[in-house]
Amino acid sequence: MRNRNQQRRGFTLIELVTVIVILGILSAVALPVYLDYRADARSAACKGALGALRAGVANYYAFAATPAGGGNAAYPSITILGTANSVMNGGVPDNPYDTDGTGNNLVAGTSKGTVTGTTGGWSYNVATGEIWPNSNTAGENAY
Repeated sequence: MRNRNQQRRGFTLIELVTVIVILGILSAVALPVYLDYRADARSAACKGALGALRAGVANYYAFAATPAGGGNAAYPSITILGTANSVMNGGVPDNPYDTDGTGNNLVAGTSKGTVTGTTGGWSYNVATGEIWPNSNTAGENAY
């Protein structure tokens, strides 16, 4: 019996199958968690870009009310907002939920949370200064 165990040099089929099953279970648990991290990262990037856009619009409105800004408080037009270095340094940030290939495009919107035209970029209401993601992703266009 002792001589037979000393000559054994490989794994049995049962041991190999057990290892493969354990690895399969681990990957089945890890994959959904990884996908949740991707969704959370996309949501955080969208909220960060949206916060920067809203701050830029608010700063423009406040500056427009001063004598140096013309003395008439007004929100920027879509053209002004989309022009690099006029409201935002370097231009409008990309929307991570964009599906049309141009993540930083601006479209005129009327009510917050409503998708306007093709899904992509940002929807902006010039009258109220509201801006939101122009996305069909559930919940994301309501930020």
